[in-house]
Parts: sequence; structure tokens; C-alpha cells
Amino acid sequence: MIVTIQPHLMQMSADHTVPLTRNQSLVLGVLENTGKAMGAYDILEFTRAEGVKAAPQVYRALEKLRELGLVHRLDSINAYLICDHHDHHDHHEEVAFAICENCGNVDEIPVPKLDASLKAPLATRGFSLRETHLEILGECETCAAKG
Repeated sequence: MIVTIQPHLMQMSADHTVPLTRNQSLVLGVLENTGKAMGAYDILEFTRAEGVKAAPQVYRALEKLRELGLVHRLDSINAYLICDHHDHHDHHEEVAFAICENCGNVDEIPVPKLDASLKAPLATRGFSLRETHLEILGECETCAAKG
């Protein structure tokens, strides 16, 4: 598989002043080229021919890409997804992920003020909000239309 990284993602990494390693570039390229959420072992299969030999290499690359705001981890499906709204929102802005349980499609949706609406009720319970990560499971429009 030929892995290409779109210029806007290269700019993103340059904006963070952290050059991507070869493995990080390969992993990011796989996520971009497939356009879907993938598990680390699935990513490994795509990168093995390029010299990535073990899952820990993929996990290290994914963790750094998460730190840079280039990918998201979806806990409910144990997968990673390229950030497709990098130019539309601040990486500290809250987002929700609409995950189709039928086809696995994932849409990243900016949700302004989500943290603000949760802070007060949590504060009354003595809970300090660090990060909001909302995953919504359901059925996408395409699957719903199929009946």
C-alpha cells in the first residue's frame, strides 16, 4: 500500500513543531487513506510491509498522534480515527463521535459548550472535569435507509 499524507496534515504536525517519525507518518497515512476508524492490529497489517513489525510500534505512534491532536481514540469500539475537523475546531473543543453499530462509520461532530453544561452539575458533586469525550452509538443515515 502506498501511504500518502495530505498537505493539511503535514501542516498540522508542523504547527506543533514536532516532526513525525516514520512510523507516525505511516500510521497517520493508513488512517487517512482508509478513512475509517481502525484498531491498532488492523493498522499493523497495513504497515507491516513498510517495516512496522509489532503492535507496540503502532501504539506508540498512535499515542503521539493523539498528543498532537491528529487522531482520536474511540474507547467504545477500541479504535482510532483521524481527526477530520482539524481546521474547523480547536483541539481542546469538545467533540462527539456518532458511531454506527451496523457499518462502523464514525462522524466527528463539534459540540460547543458541552464542557460548560457539565461543569456545574459535576462541581456540585466535587468532581473536576478534565476532558469530555462523548461517543454516541446508533445507526447512520445510510444503514437506516436500508431498513
